[in-house]
Amino acid sequence: MAALAVLPGRRVITIITHDNPIGRGASNYMIHADLSERQDGWREQLWTHQLSPDRFEIACLPFFTYGICHRDIVTINDQHVVSAVVEKSGHRTLRVALVQRHPQRDQLHELLHGKVVASGLAHEWLQGTYLSVDLPPGTGPDSLVKILTGPREAGALFWEIDF
Repeated sequence: MAALAVLPGRRVITIITHDNPIGRGASNYMIHADLSERQDGWREQLWTHQLSPDRFEIACLPFFTYGICHRDIVTINDQHVVSAVVEKSGHRTLRVALVQRHPQRDQLHELLHGKVVASGLAHEWLQGTYLSVDLPPGTGPDSLVKILTGPREAGALFWEIDF
């Protein structure tokens, strides 16, 4: 989901939230990642586990934040916005964006959801259109990429792998 917030100085920002983060039980602190390079005034809310006063382990699968994956360790600034990734976990994130107005979107969502569940990989959906899948160290994306190739060529989705 996306939520609107007003920052000091009355600047309206849009915050992308995680309705069902994979690490909800392990998380105890929410921070933000600045997405203003992609869209002015946007942030993504990240669920984390606080390790120390200034270090946090990511406990969700970022939908739009590049360079941060599940279990990475980050630091934040005084506004609780990520300032640096200080330790990479080795996890990667497979991101899929379904084309909103594509006539096969709902069927494609069901197909992808079934394949990801069958794979046993942790995943999160945002508004039924954006999918993030955790690729732990040593896990290959080949079986999922094979399913994504045809719909991508048909213009039904976009996908990428971030690390």
